[in-house]
Amino acid sequence: MSKAVGRPKKYDIDKEQIEKLAGFGCTNIEIASWFGCDESHIRKNYSEYLIKGREKGKIRLRQIQWKLAMGDEKTPPNATMLIWLGKQLLGQTDKAEIEWEHNIEEVKFIEIK
Repeated sequence: MSKAVGRPKKYDIDKEQIEKLAGFGCTNIEIASWFGCDESHIRKNYSEYLIKGREKGKIRLRQIQWKLAMGDEKTPPNATMLIWLGKQLLGQTDKAEIEWEHNIEEVKFIEIK
């Protein structure tokens, strides 16, 4: 059986809505399902709105993370978020690197009683 050939189906797709859904972290499949079309249609025809929405979502998330990390007049700074941001952005780590200068044969162990 062959596929019917004809005009492509028209969808009522709002570009701003695509951008908003992408900003909430929705996948292409979820967005396509919302509009009742195929994922490839969304990917091929609205990629700039997908990208823009996802980037706006990342910015919004960073703003919330910074606010949480720094605290405000109602809440104290969140130490966990400060540590995480330090690791992500400043290359900080909670692993101490220890360099051993002696051969193990040179080390004398004492017995503790």
